[in-house]
Amino acid sequence: MKNLFSLFAKNQSLIYKVFLFIISTLLIIYLLPKGGQFKYNFQKGKPWQYENLYAPFSFTIKKNEDTLKRERQEIRANAIPYFEYNSEIEENVIENFNNNLETKYIDSLYKTPEKAIERLADVFISEVYKNGVTDEIHTYDDDRLIYLKKGNEIEERNYSQLFKKENLNKKVRELVEKNKVEDVQVLLYNLLYEVFEPNVKLNSKLTEASIDAEIKALNPNRGIIEKGGRIIAKGEVVEGDKFQILESLKAEFQSQIWSKNNYLWLLVGYSMLVSLVFLMLFLFLKNYRPYIYNNNTKVTFIFFNIFLMVFLTTLVLKVHSDYVYVVPICILPLILKAFFDPRVGLFVHVLTILLLGFIVPNSFEYMFLQFIAGIVTILTVSELYKRANLFISVGQITLIYILGYFAFFVIQEGNIQTLQWENFGYFILCGLATLFAHPLIYFYEKIFGLVSDVSLLELSDTNSKLLKELSNKAPGTFHHSLNVANLAEASANEIGANSMLVRVGALYHDVGKMLNPTMFTENQANSINSHNELDPKESAKIIIDHVIKGIEIARKNNLPDRVIDFIRTHHGTSLVYYFYKKEREQQGEANKEDFIYPGPIPFSKETAILMMADSVEAASKSLKEPSSTIIDEFVEKIINNQMAQGQFLNANITFKEIETIKKVLKKKLNNIYHLRVEYPE
Repeated sequence: MKNLFSLFAKNQSLIYKVFLFIISTLLIIYLLPKGGQFKYNFQKGKPWQYENLYAPFSFTIKKNEDTLKRERQEIRANAIPYFEYNSEIEENVIENFNNNLETKYIDSLYKTPEKAIERLADVFISEVYKNGVTDEIHTYDDDRLIYLKKGNEIEERNYSQLFKKENLNKKVRELVEKNKVEDVQVLLYNLLYEVFEPNVKLNSKLTEASIDAEIKALNPNRGIIEKGGRIIAKGEVVEGDKFQILESLKAEFQSQIWSKNNYLWLLVGYSMLVSLVFLMLFLFLKNYRPYIYNNNTKVTFIFFNIFLMVFLTTLVLKVHSDYVYVVPICILPLILKAFFDPRVGLFVHVLTILLLGFIVPNSFEYMFLQFIAGIVTILTVSELYKRANLFISVGQITLIYILGYFAFFVIQEGNIQTLQWENFGYFILCGLATLFAHPLIYFYEKIFGLVSDVSLLELSDTNSKLLKELSNKAPGTFHHSLNVANLAEASANEIGANSMLVRVGALYHDVGKMLNPTMFTENQANSINSHNELDPKESAKIIIDHVIKGIEIARKNNLPDRVIDFIRTHHGTSLVYYFYKKEREQQGEANKEDFIYPGPIPFSKETAILMMADSVEAASKSLKEPSSTIIDEFVEKIINNQMAQGQFLNANITFKEIETIKKVLKKKLNNIYHLRVEYPE
């Protein structure tokens, strides 16, 4: 049992990676579409590249979406509307008319008797209300067939048979002329106008239900291809009916493949392909980015972002496939470049697009556009902490999407008459969503403890609390840190290292000195050396402790680990030679271990650059009459001595890069210590 725990402890990192690999694979497989993959790849407007294709089984030809949409519109346009008839209204109207007639009829004013008017109105009202009265405005033609629902019975009518209240005046005039009672025309019209009420209303719910039933009954198929029938010949252009037949075969093939009998085999196939993608990622990190591979937090961060992109794309596709380009896939290489480097960003982007190829429709077009957009993202976005750069890059990415989509559409359709302009809006939305990279980077920094160039820019501000404290308590050390930062930044730029990271590391590398500033020569005033009264061992301990105290201060002030690495490694395992030699002179012998920094030695180009720049800048203060030759020899001696001690063995830095750094340091120091012309008094 003890051996088992020991084995687990030794391989804890590897076990975690295996667990992450399995979980990620299962999650991606869960998100993949539940259907087999069609073995032929074809595009509208392109020639069929395979041999003659014959139907492997009988299948129906599906109508395309445009045809179905047109048929739905025709059903809706030709649907027979339902109107609800209220039989009680007629009786109320007759009763109200008779009551009003009694109060307003005056014998002396009219020749026509009251009873005659009453009988005439009753017949008129009954006749009009028989087919129904409406005050609603519709766009139906007069000969449009409608259904009149009277209780449980349905009667057919023409829309023109419904009486509109606006026609009352005309109808009353015809009535009085026919019955020769013109003297009561005004009275009759006024009374009828007051009491007329609509007894027919459109039943929208019943009409819509009828339309929905017809749409549901719509046949999505338009024909059958029998087994063995030729579908398309080699070299024939995929367009029109041929394209729709192939799409129907593809849909049928995928639905038949994903059956209970084949379910296990499809899972095996998906598992192998997804596993290969993640295996490639692990191999890339292990061979070319070991510092990421050995850090489980960083590996988890990369896998999380891959899953997030696949998840978002799947979610959008469930809403509508047209919105697939709204998902800001290019935010992935953007973020990975901000935290790592362009090659990692591009490699992970490519692998993610390969996974999305299983999910999206028109996978070739989608993958092509996303590959190009990802490359543009990597090549154009530099110095992400500059806001203008992000806006410019997003504009370029959006333009690439639009041009690529337009080119594909022209190739497939051969014209631009049917171009769907709203898709350009989706690309613009995608570009705007990509601007979310900045807040997302901040969020990731807090969750995963990573550091981006945006945070490094904030840390490089010399007005920050910690650097202000350093400048107040140890002004000499602060000035030294600024000089080292300038030297290190110039060197990093020359060999292609992370100049912003080096600069920040240089600014904070000596913060441990501010706890005891007068014990360091750059802060000693009036040539008073506090070490003269101390034992060499004590002096060496104070000097060495500034590294450990610097780490403590940095952690207390929540500096990122990448910056603390510079504090930890800027002296490596070098010897405090001055006090070691003094101890040996006083005691006759000295234990080297008492005078050696705890390390570790630099393990990146950036930390190696800082060690060189720090040593050269500090030692340059001892030069009394610096000349170009003296400076050159001085730089060579210090850096060659560090190389001889093996300080750069873990730093992944080449001899050529070290020589380039030497040249930069020599040039900079020569500029600092150049001779000035003596001006007369």
